[in-house]
Amino acid sequence: METEQESRGPSNLLNIPTAIVIAGAIIAGAVIWSKGPSSQVPNQASANKSIEEIMKPITDSDYILGNPNAKIKIVEYSDPSCPFCKAFHVTMKRVMDAYGKSGDVAWVYRHYPLDKPDANGRILHPNAGKEAQAMECAGSLGGNEKFWAYTNRLYDITPSVTVDTPGGLDQKELPKIAEFVGINVTDFNNCLVSGKFKEKVEAEFLDGVNIGIQGTPSSIIITPSGKYIPLEGAQPFDNVKQAIDALLSEQK
Repeated sequence: METEQESRGPSNLLNIPTAIVIAGAIIAGAVIWSKGPSSQVPNQASANKSIEEIMKPITDSDYILGNPNAKIKIVEYSDPSCPFCKAFHVTMKRVMDAYGKSGDVAWVYRHYPLDKPDANGRILHPNAGKEAQAMECAGSLGGNEKFWAYTNRLYDITPSVTVDTPGGLDQKELPKIAEFVGINVTDFNNCLVSGKFKEKVEAEFLDGVNIGIQGTPSSIIITPSGKYIPLEGAQPFDNVKQAIDALLSEQK
């Protein structure tokens, strides 16, 4: 999981069954998961409101992989420049292979680009916002199918942000990805240059801020009973599978 202050991998992440227990207590007490990137944007979440009350509901403006009426929905707030998001993207593709066809799980993608300066003026992922807009352009030109095709390709080829590649992906690759997935490159470039989806990307980022997200990847599991459970970090497939199986068994 990446924040403005630090990066950490799966070894530092909360155990999934423990997370479910803790999240259940949080939901029962109707208090918000309270961490937020205060150095980026003030956290607007109210301490006496639940995640369900604050998080933007899933609508037709969201890109959803799988059955929109699935028993479990995993709403991921992600950054395409984040190496831990890259790892979790692989996890989520495995989740959808295992549970998507049966209609048990749907994957909802939301943007949380870490392209704002932190308290020290450092920008962790300077290209993440533009890459998020590129994904939106792909969706606007090719619908849900092309959104996911573009997103998958973007995550596949984006290198980790390092000293040698501080910007991550060479931005010249964005239209090449569009061509690769069968989107008209001229239309794609016109969309990207226009910045027409900048506000949508920022709105999703602020939605994440409001529910207390401070790093990527961060997800919210919407359970069959309608509870909202935080899922923090690049959890491996086996952990996520264990959580899903437990939630599905509770429904029976």
